[in-house]
Amino acid sequence: MPKSDHPTPSRKIARQATSAVAFTADEPDEDDPLLAFTPFLHRQPRRNSITPDLQRRFVATLAATGIVKVAARHIGKSLEALYKLRARPGAEGFAAAWDAALARGVQRLEDVAMERAMLGTPTPLVSGGKLLGLWNKPDNNLLRFLLRNRLPETYGASALAPGQPAYEAVRAELEADFAARMADYVRERDAADAKREREREARLEEAERAEAEWEEEQARLAAEAAAARTPEEEERETRLFMLSRWSLKDLQERIDW
Repeated sequence: MPKSDHPTPSRKIARQATSAVAFTADEPDEDDPLLAFTPFLHRQPRRNSITPDLQRRFVATLAATGIVKVAARHIGKSLEALYKLRARPGAEGFAAAWDAALARGVQRLEDVAMERAMLGTPTPLVSGGKLLGLWNKPDNNLLRFLLRNRLPETYGASALAPGQPAYEAVRAELEADFAARMADYVRERDAADAKREREREARLEEAERAEAEWEEEQARLAAEAAAARTPEEEERETRLFMLSRWSLKDLQERIDW
């Protein structure tokens, strides 16, 4: 069976292949050194024994999937039975092949992670509630994780210093994010200030209009009152006004008792 350099999604829809379980590689060939281990031989095999053939099928499936539970289900055996067999004297070859298959599965997962980090995964483009299409979105966080662990001398935590590519990339990303946030803040602040200023001007205009209407009404009432007074009423109001300014002594002098 030919081997594949890249794992193939096993789910029907590619977008659903978002976990490592969704990817499987080809099982190793029969002449693969991984399957050349010495299997455990039962002295008195029973019908439900894990035979050498089942042991090799388990190791092959484990190398393709990287998941013990999936490999156990593939050969129709329980995890408990497999772990018991692994721990028995004489099963050292089976245990070593088991570990080697897991290591191959982990390598496959690393390959998948590298592919996602660089080539991305199909991500929907949505605008106005409508699907416009798909684009392969790279995972920058995953890419940085892989660089830190694969090239720690260059991208590890101890290498994060001004001038280092990883440091400069992180700083540029943070500065861009800060600039975008500040632009949003300034835009929202200016919009709020403009709204408050419009509301203040509207209140001032309303107050000035109300004051002008009040003064106009007072002038109208005064004009109507002046037009309605007789000469006798005007003379009386004048006398009352003058009397209000006189003292009691002045009143006694000016009133004819």
